[in-house]
Amino acid sequence: MNEKHFLSKFHLPWSAGPSHDFPFPVKTRPAAVLICLQPPFEDLHVLFTQRAIHLNHHAGQISFPGGKYETSDETLVDTALREAEEEIGLKPDKVRILGTLPEYKTISGFAVLPVIGILDESVDLDNDLIIDKNEVSRVFQVPLSHLMNQQNYFVHHVERRKQTFPVYFIQYQNDLIWGATAGMTALLCKHIEFYS
Repeated sequence: MNEKHFLSKFHLPWSAGPSHDFPFPVKTRPAAVLICLQPPFEDLHVLFTQRAIHLNHHAGQISFPGGKYETSDETLVDTALREAEEEIGLKPDKVRILGTLPEYKTISGFAVLPVIGILDESVDLDNDLIIDKNEVSRVFQVPLSHLMNQQNYFVHHVERRKQTFPVYFIQYQNDLIWGATAGMTALLCKHIEFYS
């Protein structure tokens, strides 16, 4: 999937419904993640991180670069860019912001703004990035076309407080992406496919 095709659908009115793991009635903590696209432009790829295995929360899980809002951040877009630089050494001036998805509320109590950006020049994952090993064990990429195909997702339904909610999973090679990360890509996929 190339940038023109992606943007022709992405910027249309949101069609994928509510964005959450669980509809929290209480105030949630603000956070942001960067869904970073990179060339080749005829077949864009999305950057993912695998969290370090020694972390107390979500150890070893696949995620987007991102984290909690800090008071030094002017906006949640700044949060996503700052976290991406801290975690994987991706310079903010290399990222062209395309837009955002609706706020995604997680079961852990965060209200996450997924920020979509694109690199105008591809990065070599092994040589161009500086990974903070305290937070991230590795960076890898998945073709956007794989993530934008609903047939690649499977859903497990769980019950919380007598209500049933979907948990999304998507496999790519040896990696299983699930939880809020897969939930965000699944919603984006639904939106893109709605207009296809």
